Amino acid sequence: MLWELKKVLVTVKAYPNPSKKYGETVCVAGIDLTTEKWIRLYPIQYRDLEDEKKFRKYSIIEIRAHKAPDDTRSESFKVDADSIKVLEWYDTRTKDGWNKRKKIVLPTLAPSYCDLLKGSEKSGLSLGMFKPHRIAFTHKKVKLQNKTERDVCYAQLSFYNKSKQAIEEIPFDFRYQFFCQGRHDCLGHDLPIIDWEIGQAYRTWRFTYKDEAVLLEKIKERWLDNLCSMKNDTYFFVGNMKRFRQNFMILGVFYPPTK
Repeated sequence: MLWELKKVLVTVKAYPNPSKKYGETVCVAGIDLTTEKWIRLYPIQYRDLEDEKKFRKYSIIEIRAHKAPDDTRSESFKVDADSIKVLEWYDTRTKDGWNKRKKIVLPTLAPSYCDLLKGSEKSGLSLGMFKPHRIAFTHKKVKLQNKTERDVCYAQLSFYNKSKQAIEEIPFDFRYQFFCQGRHDCLGHDLPIIDWEIGQAYRTWRFTYKDEAVLLEKIKERWLDNLCSMKNDTYFFVGNMKRFRQNFMILGVFYPPTK
């Protein structure tokens, strides 16, 4: 096992998910600043991290990591959580915040999601970014996970040997439908969104918008009308599942302003 010291621009934090093996974990992905390629950091027990180690998206973090022995996806690395150092955060409220993000993120752009799918079949590619076209947003009610199984995961000891309050499961499946920009042969795609931010929006906004229909409309307004607005140069981050390599999910949206 060879540990490597890496600096990563974090672009993706998925909604927390409990597992019997690791407890509650968050899938984190970003761009390795040395290789300029995508990297997946898993499992990270984010809520167990010390405060100074908790990072936002678009933070530059330094970590010790090694190739995951139980995951053949080339981008997957195991992380020494104690080694996490937050070096910088690219704040878009500053003058050059978006430019700093774009300088690192845009060179990883794939020609299309159709191309990413083909790349996954040929080379095992499991993370990427592309530009969507003709975007729609939908949601549907989903059956929640078996509560007993979920409670078993949270009954395990946390990073600090303390019990952890279970994070709420979201009862909706939020999805984007889109076509690939520049691909006239694209038949369209329909992918679920697992970004932490959309789950957190549901959890917090419901106290402001008591009517569920209004709440769902506000979420759609944010993730479609705002993030995918013509005022933004919109891209999707995607990643696939370890067991089902052709099943990709939307991990986040990159939306620098067009002006």
